[in-house]
Amino acid sequence: MPAGGAADDEDDGGAGRREERERGRERALGRRERDILALERRGFPGPGAKERAIREELGLSPVRYYQLLNALLDDTRALAHDPVTVNRLRRIRETRRAER
Repeated sequence: MPAGGAADDEDDGGAGRREERERGRERALGRRERDILALERRGFPGPGAKERAIREELGLSPVRYYQLLNALLDDTRALAHDPVTVNRLRRIRETRRAER
């Protein structure tokens, strides 16, 4: 019986590590999300250049890009990944909402 208990403990340990890995994957941003934040960190001479970069580099329409970006601003994973950019964009968003 003790041998069975030891095996059960080992199985639980393996399951615990598997759950940790799965939670880690949930916490990490996907490549597209990281690319969106990286594009937001860059400076562009005008809106046309930024829209062109969105289409060419990310393969997204500008409308879809901004939908995804807006959702990212409320994602704690994005905040953990790039707090400076996310907080800057949150401030801009709040200022624009207050103006409406």
